[in-house]
Amino acid sequence: MFVTGCLFTGGAERHAVSVMSRLAERGHQCHAVSVKQPRGMGLRLSGGGTLRSLHASGYLDANAVMDFAAHISTIKPSAIVAANAYALMYAWLALRLSRPRAALMVTYHSSQLLAIKERLQMLLYRLFFRTADCSVFVCHTQRRYWERRGVFSRRNEVIYNGVDTDAFRDRWSAEERLALRCALGFSEADYVIGLSALLRPEKNHVQLVDAVARLCSTGISARALMIGDGETRAAIEARARTLGVANRIAITGLKEDVRPYVAACDVMALCSLTETFSLAAIEAMALSRPVVHSDVGGAAEMIAPGKTGFLFPVGNTEAFVEKLAILSDRSVSRQMGREARATVETLFSEKTMVDRYERTLEEICAAVHPEHADRINATH
Repeated sequence: MFVTGCLFTGGAERHAVSVMSRLAERGHQCHAVSVKQPRGMGLRLSGGGTLRSLHASGYLDANAVMDFAAHISTIKPSAIVAANAYALMYAWLALRLSRPRAALMVTYHSSQLLAIKERLQMLLYRLFFRTADCSVFVCHTQRRYWERRGVFSRRNEVIYNGVDTDAFRDRWSAEERLALRCALGFSEADYVIGLSALLRPEKNHVQLVDAVARLCSTGISARALMIGDGETRAAIEARARTLGVANRIAITGLKEDVRPYVAACDVMALCSLTETFSLAAIEAMALSRPVVHSDVGGAAEMIAPGKTGFLFPVGNTEAFVEKLAILSDRSVSRQMGREARATVETLFSEKTMVDRYERTLEEICAAVHPEHADRINATH
């Protein structure tokens, strides 16, 4: 049973949907629970799997907890997987009120908590983490960060995010790519730098605007394609006008399918001030695009500098521009793009990720339900 705060297109929710769907395809019976109202799931739950919303009102709804406990007693899951700390709180409380024992796993996708409210909530959430059977972090850097702050469980694992390498494959012809570039106002000769992320302060899109202006001053015909939308759009557009590069910055708005837009770019960039382990970066690498990434979170575990992309110190525009300039040579960027694709196939594929989740879930279930041990040994 997988529980999320709300099933929509956030990173943790997308991750839960992906793992659920793939485990269901492998013959496991998976059930989904949404604390809030579910929206836009795209779930594929075969074999009797169910979707239930608790319709919680407010931060902590006692009636929703009771409803969840009753649902657990009916389904009798072997394991409950909570996506992030809020869902973990509901799962932990509901398990205390339900009759069957289930293994409890939490997948945690956050790193630094910027708001005071989030920091205070984590003081409470640490209790739930410490009594869970397993915590899954998405990179080693994140695991070390939280363990130093007392956030850990009886068992702690690192399972990297993964992408569907069949779905994220560069299938666009040169003609299709050129047609989209032209529709966006770019030419084939332009050096197009993409950034796929919501336009939010911590994503630091304005640094890419600054980089485009500096690259242009050196004679490189740089342009930026920002795939997304959000609260900092006005600030980004204002900076572009101030620097005289407004005609070199395109913002697509929200896109359900980012793949053709990434494929239209020569390289991808992330200027984030904080990041845990970027799924957008892995998707870009799967599409054979090198990534220039600020050295935050687990970026160094993902990118091999000079081979699949580059890292640069957070906020250092000079270093950012230097790395982007190297990749303006298409022979270099294409070679690094091929290496990036190979890295994803080896380390960050969805199959590799789901293999790890399947094995870990079987093991923690066997610890809670010893009768499962024979089946695990037979399967593996």
